[in-house]
Amino acid sequence: MTIPSIEIRHLSHRLPSGGRMLTILDDINLAIAAGESVAILGPSGSGKSTLLAMMAGLDRPTAGEVLLNGEPIHNLSEDRLAILRRRNVGFVFQNFQLLANQTARENILLPLELAGESSPGDRADELLEQVGLMARGHHYPVQLSGGEQQRIALARAFATRPRILLADEPTGNLDGATGERILELLADLRRREGTTVVLVTHDVSVAELTDRAVHLRDGRIEREDNHPASGVITG
Repeated sequence: MTIPSIEIRHLSHRLPSGGRMLTILDDINLAIAAGESVAILGPSGSGKSTLLAMMAGLDRPTAGEVLLNGEPIHNLSEDRLAILRRRNVGFVFQNFQLLANQTARENILLPLELAGESSPGDRADELLEQVGLMARGHHYPVQLSGGEQQRIALARAFATRPRILLADEPTGNLDGATGERILELLADLRRREGTTVVLVTHDVSVAELTDRAVHLRDGRIEREDNHPASGVITG
């Protein structure tokens, strides 16, 4: 039997708020296959970003289990989680989160050096070429457009060839044409690396480009939509 890349079992998350417990996620069950692309949708406050954080072990559930490639992560120590994320998980954020005091190339080099890559410079240059920014590698983030910064963020996320990539509103700060280019680039990198992709989005048109869309409401899965011939972010 094939082990899911990501498996969520009866996951709940509650926080104290004004003398009562606020339910953020409520009994979530979800399995995402290796190489699958999945969009998480829902209105603000539905638990989308919290669910993404749980998948990475950035937040701890109140109840339930999270497994990455068959390994339970919800009760790992912070040190073990950090090692697991470094080896297996890439991140892309809406606000890019590039290091301002490092060049584009240095931002890509950092995770490679932390992972002990044997030829980090070669891999960084390969990714700069793939995202079409070889000539901009010596520029700092402030010297790049929003679209260029997100392309560097994608290159950094794929640098160590993670099995899983988690993206929180990766096109949220970009105009329509630039956002479409970012999605095409994400799809191209995914095809090259065979990565499982989970992205949070408010945009139904973005979700329709994935293999499957999971709709959240009030911390629960409301429904799932399959997109068998979706187009861009597919394998």
